Amino acid sequence: MAEMTKKISEKTLRRSFRNWIYGNLTCFSQEHMQTFGYLFSMLPVVDELYDTDDEKVKALRTYTTFFNTEPQIGTMVVGLTAGLEEARANGEPVDDETINGIRAGLMGPLAGLGDSIVVGTFIPILLGIALGLAQGGSALGPVFYIVAWNALMYFGMKYAYKRGYELGGSAVEALVGPQSEALRNSIVMVGTIVIGAVAATWISIDTALVLPGLGPLSQVLWSSSQTVTAEALQGGSVTLNVFGSGIYPKLLNFVFVYLCWWLMTKKKVSATMVMLIMVIIAFVGVLIGFFNPGLSY
Repeated sequence: MAEMTKKISEKTLRRSFRNWIYGNLTCFSQEHMQTFGYLFSMLPVVDELYDTDDEKVKALRTYTTFFNTEPQIGTMVVGLTAGLEEARANGEPVDDETINGIRAGLMGPLAGLGDSIVVGTFIPILLGIALGLAQGGSALGPVFYIVAWNALMYFGMKYAYKRGYELGGSAVEALVGPQSEALRNSIVMVGTIVIGAVAATWISIDTALVLPGLGPLSQVLWSSSQTVTAEALQGGSVTLNVFGSGIYPKLLNFVFVYLCWWLMTKKKVSATMVMLIMVIIAFVGVLIGFFNPGLSY
């Protein structure tokens, strides 16, 4: 007898969606952000798809990695992984790396899209209407905003979840096709590029060290300065070109990001302890003059 195909019930999909909409910020912290909210939303899905506790624990470990996005638009990612988890439970070759690659690759772009549409456009429009209705002390303004926002948010997120779940099923067809390996590698690569771009864009580490005759070390090696001035051997002054944006732009960023990655993945140091180590390095670096925070007392 052929094995029965596992299918997520509508009841479980509703529970998963409710868990996300009400709990996406569960146990929110700088270390985890929406990780536990995501895990909470996947609990009913995993519980229904797998029979043994060992299988459930193994599946849930996939969703313990860091996740953070705009909650409304980002609901699509949760639905998408529910569809992928259903496929994996039915024996499709969908692994942790593929799921987390998709999550990492989508959470950044969807966060930017959601912040611009929901936070930057939609909410101000609703608030503008509500403020107009509230003139003269009318309670209609706040009532309108509360009702309109919650209704539109709920049904919009529900639609995004459903579309993500449906896409999850069709995405599996591409993931297991003839070009599946190249596609999976591309997905993982996109996720890696997104994380790398975040590190290069949002982290700013500089040094106060000065090289005799060349100037600040940060300018010579990795600053955004176009040129630096060096003393020539003949005693004259020449302009040293450093490839437009430094010989090693963002080198310190890379060193510290790599150090954090090495501590957490190779040495199994917790993220909280890594942050404490970074604070200690910054403190000692300022004391010895390697870093200059630009503060005056």
